[in-house]
Amino acid sequence: MEFSCKDFKVGKCQGQKLVDGESMPLVLQPPKADKADMESLLLALKTNKDWFEQLIIKNSAVLLRGFDVKNAQDFNDIVEAFGWDDIRYVGPAPRTHVHKRVWTANEGPLSEFIYYHHEMVLIKESPKTLLLFCEVPPPEGGETPFVPSFRVTERMLEEFPEAVEEMEAKGLQYSFTALSKNDTSSMRGRGWEDTFGTSDRKEAERSQKCKKCYRAEALGMDLEWLPNGGVKAVLGPRSLTRVFDRRKGRRMWFNTVVGMHGKEISSASMADGTEIPENVVKRCGEIIEEESIQFKWEKGDVAIFDNMALLHGRRPSKPPRRVLVATCK
Repeated sequence: MEFSCKDFKVGKCQGQKLVDGESMPLVLQPPKADKADMESLLLALKTNKDWFEQLIIKNSAVLLRGFDVKNAQDFNDIVEAFGWDDIRYVGPAPRTHVHKRVWTANEGPLSEFIYYHHEMVLIKESPKTLLLFCEVPPPEGGETPFVPSFRVTERMLEEFPEAVEEMEAKGLQYSFTALSKNDTSSMRGRGWEDTFGTSDRKEAERSQKCKKCYRAEALGMDLEWLPNGGVKAVLGPRSLTRVFDRRKGRRMWFNTVVGMHGKEISSASMADGTEIPENVVKRCGEIIEEESIQFKWEKGDVAIFDNMALLHGRRPSKPPRRVLVATCK
């Protein structure tokens, strides 16, 4: 798809890469100085909705830069302009609701690196699209690096074809533990009460046949209650890679093996209990880092990621840093 849209012009940013002929991220700016206001941006997004959706699939990451996006209200207007359905976040990251469909990104300590992941990769239904808004850019660090997942699969198949196919055939099993209440001193500190929206253990386990269902059974996890009031969640089997429609048949590295393997509060193994070789996990982590792409946040930036195609993370940073997020079906 050739770029052709009078409502945006293509820009560049530091760290941008060309991956299989695609600019990542594709930077879109106002076509003229007098078209940087929110009214012009929202009109452009609504007018070119179908075209823009194709662009996100094609380039995986699109960065809106140079527009006058000031706050969570403006960001929410952008999210709603696309008309995509909301999907509530489920996971270990501590987050706070800000405005309508807008939440804070992971509120764990800025000094810690948040490892690469597809958003909600452990859950049966993951968001298709992830939108991020930079309200306060960090003075140093704090980038949101991302990785084209198909490149990880390609390179892992080159180096570890037998291990990859064994993991694919057997499937994966994950586990993680959570306290009852939130602990914002940890980047995985979201408590189970907040996650499931209840303090009742039976309610947390129950599957509800409704549109907004966030209980364990519906999410595809088993719960083991711990003496300290916390819970251990076990999820599996899950796939190692996945192929999604309209993405050139690419086999995405749609898992969180490196992020959860052998950690203090989490684990990753094959679904039959077979351990994943340490050297395979270590090398995979190196490949992911080698394939990473990052840009420096600027105030007002809105990044739109194809969550089916990209892993993303967060570099350590100095405060202050405020990035807001919305997840869409």
